[in-house]
Amino acid sequence: MNRATLYTRSPRTRARRTEGPGPVLDAAGADEPRPPPAPRAPGPVRRSLQRHRAGGYFLGGLAAALLGVALQARLTPPAQFLTQEDVDAAVLHTLETKPLPSRAAQAAAAVMPSLVRVRTNLPDDRRNIDLPRGRATGSGVVVTDDGSILTSLHVVLGAERITVTFHDGQEIEADLVGARPDKDLAVLRPRKLPDDLRPATLRPVAGLQPGDEVVAVGFPFGIGASVSSGVVSGLGREHSAGDGRPTLSNLIQFDAAANPGNSGGPLVTMDGQVVGIVAAIVNPTDQAVFIGIGLAVPIEDAASALGMPPA
Repeated sequence: MNRATLYTRSPRTRARRTEGPGPVLDAAGADEPRPPPAPRAPGPVRRSLQRHRAGGYFLGGLAAALLGVALQARLTPPAQFLTQEDVDAAVLHTLETKPLPSRAAQAAAAVMPSLVRVRTNLPDDRRNIDLPRGRATGSGVVVTDDGSILTSLHVVLGAERITVTFHDGQEIEADLVGARPDKDLAVLRPRKLPDDLRPATLRPVAGLQPGDEVVAVGFPFGIGASVSSGVVSGLGREHSAGDGRPTLSNLIQFDAAANPGNSGGPLVTMDGQVVGIVAAIVNPTDQAVFIGIGLAVPIEDAASALGMPPA
């Protein structure tokens, strides 16, 4: 038989009974849960481990960042420094594979936006007269911001109505506002200006020499716009048309093809500047076709027709 040892205290004091295994009971005999143990402060070893662990996180992040920078540097191609030999080789390759426009093409392109076609209606009493082909059609060039157009006087002389066609295709009526019969020059003013009006660049004859390249741009026989190229053949020439018009002097002779309809059009240097106004062709026969001699009025004389001082 087992003995039981009892300890009794005051009513508020827990009674402990050791009577074999079993739960601890209070005075009333009910179970009482034990309070959780108080957290213990980490010891010096654990604190050291925590510090090393935080440092490891930092070092790991730093190593990852350095690795990313190294990979980026390896993947990025190194900067290349071009030498003069590299530049020369690239230019030579471009010239060999992509031909540049000719000088004549560049000169014509510079003046094309300023080129106009000039057409006229003749009065009834002159319609049946046998006039040279191209008398009712010609060329002109815009030379000022207000739309002033230079052309040959014989293209518009006696016309009832003058119409000019601009580079963008607009057809606009124009008025004859100035003339120099001794130079066969006329100044036209359109009644309305196109939005993209672009006057040509003018240059004086000074410095022009025989053999210099030029292009004649206009509407030969009403076909247009047409470009022909050649050279300056001579300077200071004279010409008489023999139809009652005055003798023209101080003309530029050139061999770029010109025909009826080119009259009034620009003679252009290779830098795209207008140096003269095509006035006539020379042919010892009765045929009004080009045989190699064209004549142009220097732009200095054309400027005087506009009331502008010579360049």
